[in-house]
Amino acid sequence: MGLGLMGMSDLYGPADDSESVATIHAALDAGVTLLDTGDFYGMGHNELLLRDALRGRRRDEVTISVKFGVLRDAAGGWHGVDTRPVAVKNFLAYTLRRIGTDYLDIYRPARLDATVPVEESVGAIAELVHQGYVRHIGLSEVGADSLRRAQAVHPISDLQIEYSLISRGIEDTILPTARELGIGITAYGVLSRGLLSGHWSPQRGQEGDFRARLPRFTGENLERNLALVDTLQEVASARGVTVAQVAIAWVMSRGEDIVALVGARRRDRLGESLGAAELELTADDIAAIEAAVPTGAVAGARYGAFQMAALDSERA
Repeated sequence: MGLGLMGMSDLYGPADDSESVATIHAALDAGVTLLDTGDFYGMGHNELLLRDALRGRRRDEVTISVKFGVLRDAAGGWHGVDTRPVAVKNFLAYTLRRIGTDYLDIYRPARLDATVPVEESVGAIAELVHQGYVRHIGLSEVGADSLRRAQAVHPISDLQIEYSLISRGIEDTILPTARELGIGITAYGVLSRGLLSGHWSPQRGQEGDFRARLPRFTGENLERNLALVDTLQEVASARGVTVAQVAIAWVMSRGEDIVALVGARRRDRLGESLGAAELELTADDIAAIEAAVPTGAVAGARYGAFQMAALDSERA
């Protein structure tokens, strides 16, 4: 299990820096070693927060994964992706300074740049590997063809991609391709941004929380999806655990090559998520879980139309 830091700085509404740092500390103390961030989360704030959290800790005890390439402005706006080789090297220089480290364990473009062949972007990171600034190359939200093309340039450590009970699209071609190539999966959105947490209600959604605009969190879609959660709650209650723990444990049961990335922003939510690691699902449990939330049962896409169109992983 890894800890995703995005919500501590961006997109999910206000967060408390002190509690965020305490949550990172709690994760490390519990044995979580993978910490995932992005240079565009809070326009650098997330990396600075990580620097604060790692102060006094041994660098070799953590695995730092960083996404790059998304362009922002001072008002928080979004302006596409830049993964040109010169940009890759520029982004890395600033990230190393903000985090306060001389290398990253995993470096990955957050999205593919439609104007730059994936071979060029991966080749630029490969140069950084040879120079000692990066240990491993990862990718995010790419399809099977791009995964093959990237792997032909340099070994890819893992593909970070959304995977949960209600986001199972990778099972068709992406997951089999990754396994064929020996590439791990870092699954984000294992609780579908809180939808499967058991804590979401129609009244939730603070100012600055982008989930209020996502198809799965609006109108009748939300009602239908929360009904799925209610059904899943019955399965969880029968095992004496929470909905979130069942949902995370299901992802972790998909294979030893899959790491579940949880996005806890508080210690209590982290503690709940960590409980999933102790939950061993039987074949009967998995059958009950998948009957409660069948493949394709979710209402609404995981992003809006514009964002979905930008995902290489969603292309045929």
